[in-house]
Amino acid sequence: MDKISELLRDQDGLVSRRQALGLGLQQHDLKRMLRRRELATVHPGVYVEHTGPLTWKQRAWAAVLHAGPGSALSHTSAVRIAEGPGRRLVDDRDIEVAVDADRNVTPAHGVRVHRLRDFTDRALTNLGPPRIRYDDAVLDVALDAPTRLDTVAVLADACGGRRTTAQRLLRTARSRSRLRDRAWLVGVLEDVAEGTCSVLEHGYLDRVLRPHGLPEGLRQVRRARGGTTTYSDVDHDGLVVELDGRLFHDSADQRDRDLGRDLSAAVDGVETLRIGYGQVFRDACATAAAVGAVLQRRGWDRQPTRCADCPPAEGD
Repeated sequence: MDKISELLRDQDGLVSRRQALGLGLQQHDLKRMLRRRELATVHPGVYVEHTGPLTWKQRAWAAVLHAGPGSALSHTSAVRIAEGPGRRLVDDRDIEVAVDADRNVTPAHGVRVHRLRDFTDRALTNLGPPRIRYDDAVLDVALDAPTRLDTVAVLADACGGRRTTAQRLLRTARSRSRLRDRAWLVGVLEDVAEGTCSVLEHGYLDRVLRPHGLPEGLRQVRRARGGTTTYSDVDHDGLVVELDGRLFHDSADQRDRDLGRDLSAAVDGVETLRIGYGQVFRDACATAAAVGAVLQRRGWDRQPTRCADCPPAEGD
């Protein structure tokens, strides 16, 4: 019983039938402990040492024990176990576990199983409970996001929490033999890691400007003032659009530099709009309307056109 007690302590009060029998208990011992309510069944063959509600971590242990040896927390659950409580409101979701692609796991309530071809390379089986590496789990969650903006939000959350960097996520993405939407995802991470905005620039052109008949402007316009040279992402004849592709809030110094650049541009009669992923990939039509209105105020004598995604105008 000492070994069982030690295992229960190491696994947050959870034990599997396989483990208990392997430590010398008999089937009748387990039946007796269940009858006396010393153990309670969570999943078939998985027990907890109390009869009350389970914590999130106990649910995670129960899911891994149900899936058996060679399983690990994955996706949102792997991110949650790495970040700890308080960072994410995911405790009411199913526990996600991964197993090797050639394994089948019996379904269980509250457990979602993923089969991975490269499970061995991604899993940290020496940790308790075992889990998929954080960077891999973040990419899996990002790829499961319903929209591209949600994908960016997942990446931003991970980088903003300082548990990883765009460079690390980029290396992990490049190492994957299979990666859905690879070109776009790698492009976003390259932009952030290398300080460019090619994905955002392309989205601004193809989702905001062209479908709405807005002038495309000039790109990377060079300006020199007071011995300092700056480059504007897009210049619409004095209306500058700065595309902000950063995934998380930068330091106060970086923000001050941005504001200083905007202030210098204003002195030269240049108006600056700052546009990020949300304005391009979620609110492209509204962004186009806003840019068009500013351009009209500055003398543009045309009207933005409506694309297929634009909401109906009043009176339509």
